[in-house]
Amino acid sequence: MKTSVLDLKGNPIVLTPQEVARCNALQRKFRAEELHNALGFEINITTLTAISKSVVEQKFFTIPPAEYMPVRVGENSWSTEITTYRDFQLGGDFESGIINTGASNSRLAEADAGVDSVTNPVINWAKQIGWSLFDLKFAAKSGNWDLVTSKERARKRNWDLGIQKIAFLGSSGNPNVMGLLTQSGVNSNTSLITGYIKSMNATQYSTFVAGIVEAYRANCNRTAMPTHFIIPEADYNGLATLIPGTVGTYPVPMLTYLLEAFKMITMNPNFKILPCAYADEANNATVTGLNKNRYTLLNYDEDSYRMDIPVDYSNTLQNTINGFQFQNVGYGQFTGGLAYRPLEMLYFDFT
Repeated sequence: MKTSVLDLKGNPIVLTPQEVARCNALQRKFRAEELHNALGFEINITTLTAISKSVVEQKFFTIPPAEYMPVRVGENSWSTEITTYRDFQLGGDFESGIINTGASNSRLAEADAGVDSVTNPVINWAKQIGWSLFDLKFAAKSGNWDLVTSKERARKRNWDLGIQKIAFLGSSGNPNVMGLLTQSGVNSNTSLITGYIKSMNATQYSTFVAGIVEAYRANCNRTAMPTHFIIPEADYNGLATLIPGTVGTYPVPMLTYLLEAFKMITMNPNFKILPCAYADEANNATVTGLNKNRYTLLNYDEDSYRMDIPVDYSNTLQNTINGFQFQNVGYGQFTGGLAYRPLEMLYFDFT
């Protein structure tokens, strides 16, 4: 202590070593120029403290979007929007082309094609990180923390988690940037799945398995087969339970039976059932128009549904003007997902 503390009689108050340490800690805490905060460099230690050589990083749940939907990376970079044309056959039915060879100059039916376009806006993203010479020196003194690497890792994780959220839920501030679970043009079936699959009884489960692919085929006018079934993770994690009524006879997990049924009906040995935390009502309750448990059957095809990342995450070289403060910028471009053939995707919802 630099200043003596006096009692009412003017005599100095003598503090114990523990009290001195406490006062010094409080003094440092409130000193304006001290680097002392929950996310800073200074950490209180004692003579019995050992510093680990590794740093424990914060964790988030991560879902690789490309396993759930087509993601095209590196095409149409530095664009403001991506326009995709769709063509339509307008030739009428086949039998309208049958001609009567006995009639002279009989008029022939025509085959034609039409075209329209859909546009997906491209969003620009950039964030900078900065550090000073003091920051580097303080971090170096701590012995086991690379400041610049930590900042860069934090920014890259910010990009990864942001793209993940956009891929499934879209942008909360831009209704034109939609996600896999928030497509405005996709139909929703609310009658086939009225509760978690893991909680269905034998009759309910049988009805569900028998009707799920047929509901999709009817929705797309029987022009496509589904390849992926994406379900709330809270339901997926319980599907190891046995099919009701099979215990003791031929026990089969509900997930195993459902996956084999999809593979058999679609004749696709690579059919996938995937869990998605964003499909849980608890994780999408704040999303406008969602707030429900959402199951999705889709055709994994770029012509059916696609998300674009025209410019993948990149960063500029670090630079400084005065040799004391440094900074660089991470940047990229992305779009939301867009159902180019919305009938080849079908939602199943319950709350």
